[in-house]
Amino acid sequence: MAFRLPSSAELLAGMRRVLRPRTKLGKVTLWFGCLAVIAELLKLAFHSPAGGFLSGWATFLSFVFVVCLLLLGVRWVRRKLMWRLRNRLIVTYVFIGVIPVLLLLAMGFLAGYLFAGQFATYVASSDLQSELQRLQATNRSLTHQFRDLLREGRLTPELAGEIAGASNENFRHRSVTVWEGNNGYVLGEGGPSKAAQIKPSPALQRDFSGVVLDDGRLHLRAVTRLDEAAHHLVVISDVPITPELLRHTTAQLGAVNIYPPEDEGNGKFTATVVPQQRRDRSQPPPQRETNSRSKSGNSQLTLDLGKSQTSYDISGNEARAVYAGSVPPPSHVLDMQVALGTNLAITDWVSGKSLTALIAVDTRPSRIYATLFSTLGEYAGVVRDVLIGIAVIFGVIELVALFIGVRLTRSMTKSVAELYTATEHVNRGDLSHQIRIRTRDQMAALERSFNSMTVSLSDLIAEQKEKQRLEGELAIAHEVQTLLFPADLSGLPSLEVHGVCRPARTVSGDYYDFIPLSDARMVLAVGDISGKGISAALLMATVHAFVRAYAYEPEQTLVSVASGGRRSEAAVMTVVANGSGDELCPASLMATLNYQLYRSTPAAKYATMFLACYDASTRLLTYSNAGHLPPLLLDVNGGVRRMETSGTVVGLFDGMTYEKSSVEMRPGDIFVAYSDGITEPENEFGEFGEARLIELISQHRDEPLARISEAVTTAVTDWIAGGEQPDDVTLVLARAR
Repeated sequence: MAFRLPSSAELLAGMRRVLRPRTKLGKVTLWFGCLAVIAELLKLAFHSPAGGFLSGWATFLSFVFVVCLLLLGVRWVRRKLMWRLRNRLIVTYVFIGVIPVLLLLAMGFLAGYLFAGQFATYVASSDLQSELQRLQATNRSLTHQFRDLLREGRLTPELAGEIAGASNENFRHRSVTVWEGNNGYVLGEGGPSKAAQIKPSPALQRDFSGVVLDDGRLHLRAVTRLDEAAHHLVVISDVPITPELLRHTTAQLGAVNIYPPEDEGNGKFTATVVPQQRRDRSQPPPQRETNSRSKSGNSQLTLDLGKSQTSYDISGNEARAVYAGSVPPPSHVLDMQVALGTNLAITDWVSGKSLTALIAVDTRPSRIYATLFSTLGEYAGVVRDVLIGIAVIFGVIELVALFIGVRLTRSMTKSVAELYTATEHVNRGDLSHQIRIRTRDQMAALERSFNSMTVSLSDLIAEQKEKQRLEGELAIAHEVQTLLFPADLSGLPSLEVHGVCRPARTVSGDYYDFIPLSDARMVLAVGDISGKGISAALLMATVHAFVRAYAYEPEQTLVSVASGGRRSEAAVMTVVANGSGDELCPASLMATLNYQLYRSTPAAKYATMFLACYDASTRLLTYSNAGHLPPLLLDVNGGVRRMETSGTVVGLFDGMTYEKSSVEMRPGDIFVAYSDGITEPENEFGEFGEARLIELISQHRDEPLARISEAVTTAVTDWIAGGEQPDDVTLVLARAR
């Protein structure tokens, strides 16, 4: 492809993208770039020195600008290079297959290094503890022998020296100090010695064994005390920690160094570690530095040991630190040097305080491996070769898996490219495009599914259009049904009314109405149609029309019932007895409604209905109930009366008659009618229930009826805890004034 210079239009477009970025990160980068340029110009103009105020701000702004540029670069690379699925799959394989292996190798290397160091320090510490236990056992044995001689009056320094000399071959440079009361002497080989006596520590009044720091040097020391009636015997065995004492340990590991703390008083020091390979054992230890700066070629070491930070001035401790052995030569190229330290608990001999020394081991993995598998003998090399072989096999498997993964990406990306081309056809509205299937794998199944999808997509679009049409009709039905509910809630001068209906679906099957007959009379109607949705809403509209028609023309109720050819004379007489024909009788209206619904609706359709007529002149509420939940009357004194008179649901059986009853509503009494959508919703605590409804209304009885309705419906919504509303929620309230 020949190189082509960009045109002026392309250059202008590029400059426009730079000067007018569309992303937030681009805008932030542009602002910080401008601020960085301004800061640099100000620094040059005012000749700001390095480290000054302007220089600091210029450096900070430049740093933020560079970081934002890097983020923009990463985003551009991801957008340009990672757009192709093949590149993404390759990167995914790297992250899944390569990086975890590298992390495991790094973790294994770090864990192996720590394990090797800890194992080496453990071996060194264990050897010291073994020597200390042998010294303690020998010291205890000497003490008991001296006690027997003391009881017989035959204990002399010469005899004690002969006894102690029998075990000198097990401990080089050991000294034994015997105290009889306040008289003490040091035992050498074959008798008393002129060596300095070791005085008992005033802080250690019991038997003791451990590593002690005495006069700035480290010792293995064991103390055994025997107190009898006339004798007080103290035997102190002491072995200085020297390179010769650590000879067995260094033969196993390599270089072993022990550094006591510099100052036993505060436990806070600064340490200068002399590298092991640079230290010349033939030369005397360097003199202690007076200042805190370390010599060239040394390194500072501060360790967190125990509860407080403990450091070691090893350059100052050269005279009393213990250096034993040397780093073994590498056995192969990968036989790296391993250096690690650990705590060594010691005791200050004078004060008895617990201190912490540092024991450092400098060795190699080959020496640690030989020590660890020393019991295998000549088979240790076989185990090593097997482990190396397993590692090589795993590496080869990893490379083969990576190669196979890269090869598989080509077969997958080809199918994905064809799918992408097909989606572009669908995006243009071409649903006739079909993918050519060449293989029999899962990608081929996906291609067949895509072809099937394009075939059925047209049908789905048609169904969606039909669904949208039905949803539009439901919305219109909801608006029409909303108009059926009473809009005028002014009530009567002596009666305040309010009603609310919240459908479980788009339209409701519940019904309520307030029909004012005059200034002193009003009909209250509440019903619940069987079923939900459109069919229940249509039946609700039918009930609404019947109730309104016969409420305004009550004389038609008798005519309608009496004109039924199949009605019995007894039924007609019962209806006539319940109403005079001039005034509305709820029982007559209920019987007429049952008559009409039975003949105009399917056999499975019915409704529960409560009809009541309030007369302001007598304050009587005359009602008839057809299977609806008994309404409640809450008087001003907190009493609750249920309107128990009830009959069969309307529209299910022919020839039904209904009774009527009356209750008096005194000022302040509240009439409550509701549907089962209020009392029957359930949660883990059970149903909402009638008792909770009565309690809510009693708590808010002095508030407006609209506020009481809102409190009840909100409580029902909270009771189902955001779940689907199981049924239509209808509540009708009336309060006598």
